Amino acid sequence: MAHQEQSTATFPEHIRKKRNGEQLSAGEIRDFVQGVKDKTIQESQIGAMLMAIWLQGMVAEETLALTKEMMMSGEVMSWPAEWEGLMVDKHSTGGVGDKISLVLAPALAACGCKVPMISGRGLAHTGGTLDKLESIPGYNVYQSVQQLHRILEEVGCCIVGQTDNLVPADKVMYALRDVTSTVDSLPLITGSIISKKGAESLSALVLDVKFGNAALYKDLGSAKSLAQSMVTVGNSLGIRTGAVLSRMNCPIGRCVGNTLEVMESLECLKGRGPDDILELVTSLGGLLLWMIGRAGSLEEGKKVISKTLQNGAALEKFQNMMIGQGVTSQIAASLCSTNADYYSILRRAHYQTELETQGHGTVLDIDGMVIAQVLHRLGAGRSKAGDPVNHSVGAELLVSLGQKVEKGQPWLRVHYETPALSAEQRLSLQGALTLGTADHLHTQPLVAEIILP
Repeated sequence: MAHQEQSTATFPEHIRKKRNGEQLSAGEIRDFVQGVKDKTIQESQIGAMLMAIWLQGMVAEETLALTKEMMMSGEVMSWPAEWEGLMVDKHSTGGVGDKISLVLAPALAACGCKVPMISGRGLAHTGGTLDKLESIPGYNVYQSVQQLHRILEEVGCCIVGQTDNLVPADKVMYALRDVTSTVDSLPLITGSIISKKGAESLSALVLDVKFGNAALYKDLGSAKSLAQSMVTVGNSLGIRTGAVLSRMNCPIGRCVGNTLEVMESLECLKGRGPDDILELVTSLGGLLLWMIGRAGSLEEGKKVISKTLQNGAALEKFQNMMIGQGVTSQIAASLCSTNADYYSILRRAHYQTELETQGHGTVLDIDGMVIAQVLHRLGAGRSKAGDPVNHSVGAELLVSLGQKVEKGQPWLRVHYETPALSAEQRLSLQGALTLGTADHLHTQPLVAEIILP
């Protein structure tokens, strides 16, 4: 008991030190993370420390110490010796219509990698990767460590939720960051993301750091700072870490919303996906294959990934992953068949409404954030942890950037239930579409930059 009191007594000192912009020692950071995990410091004190970190930032050594302590706060996975050098994963900072994991994990498995993808739920506009997969009947995101090993052994990839004993300190801090307005702190984001990936004992990690009006970071500069911070810490922990900086303005692909994104992912795995999804999947996957020496260059890696989508190898991995995680073989086979009737298996929203263009011209922009916010209010996302998500709510883009459209042409199909789509929401959605003359079209590559160790 005495020891507990002693560390509590010095804790206000640690807060004061950070608040005043001084550097915390590795020992002081260890005290903080242990206190969070053991619940020996009060929530108000954790909140105060998070705010001090948010205000003052951390130098590289502090961020590394924080990440390391968070990673060691729970179980760190271990893998068979023969998987050495093959354990890979990716993390995205989140975007609208971001279904890349569903396509990338099986594509990497088809290239001989082992992908223990531990994903999260969406707290923002639409669901996270786990919510998308849960729109498939029977898909179980909760797997024990033994089951995880078995699926990786038999299939090569799995997409699961965070277990209770993996980085427990992050669970507490993550929930408090949300209610203390400290979510967008560079050291805290780095610690949260890299500690979870570190606990997966990876050989290589690729980060998809997004910037733009539908991303956490609006400009390339701030996204680059985060990417650099995570790449530095990841490599310091012995994980080969690289990052891709990608634009996030228009939705990725043509579908937004959980069930619709699963359908679009399946289409990608059947070699019929939109170009932007293909570009992100091959760039991220190609980079990983190059980092672990499975491809001689980034370009070669991209070709190898692309081939798995064209020849059905990635689709087969996805089918086996679904079965490995609880989907019946009949449902998995139906979803993966060439001309699948998706709605015979996946839930369809009761209502579909098509919005029509109010003028004619060239599609210059489609604001992903506006679409995401309306879908969130219609039930596609959650406002607080534990809220249910309506998997069937979503939207399909019926036009693409650079396309010439006539007035009255359908451009967006909204899938919804209750609440119904209001007049105000229709107006809001109409504002997401920008039409103009073709000479005002500025198309830039989706991938802006790649950061390597």
